[in-house]
Amino acid sequence: MQKNQTKFLGKDIMGIRGELFTNQVNLDKRSYYFNVKENRNGDVFLQIVESKIKDGQDERRDIVVFADDMKSFLGGMDESLRAVEKIQRERAKIRAEKKAAKEAKYAAGGMPEEKPAKKVYRRKGESRLVSERKAERKEISGRLHVVSKRQPDAEKTEY
Repeated sequence: MQKNQTKFLGKDIMGIRGELFTNQVNLDKRSYYFNVKENRNGDVFLQIVESKIKDGQDERRDIVVFADDMKSFLGGMDESLRAVEKIQRERAKIRAEKKAAKEAKYAAGGMPEEKPAKKVYRRKGESRLVSERKAERKEISGRLHVVSKRQPDAEKTEY
């Protein structure tokens, strides 16, 4: 879940710490603050602060990027974002191919000489052999005739 909060502070209402603009992004366990500030010398810079709660304490880290370096910094961020998106697309494609191959295998019935392959589901932590044995036990189907070994009592009387 992501929430954005943006504040634009004019030069006359500049924050105590020299803030000109601030943008807050709240995620599940972390908050990011993008603060555009000005120091005493008039230099404008971007301060990126990550804030998260760890072991009950607020942990903060920050990065400072000066105005002269922002284009190069953002160019690197943009290139990294494109690389991440490309990797995600490739992995999604591989997953889709594996899923299609698996579905084709089960739709075809597994190996041609064998009976159709059966999907075996197992519980977390359960070994492959245990789950296969359980599946084999469940494959027994059909009618089962039980014959009693007890001999009928001839001496029983009906009431």
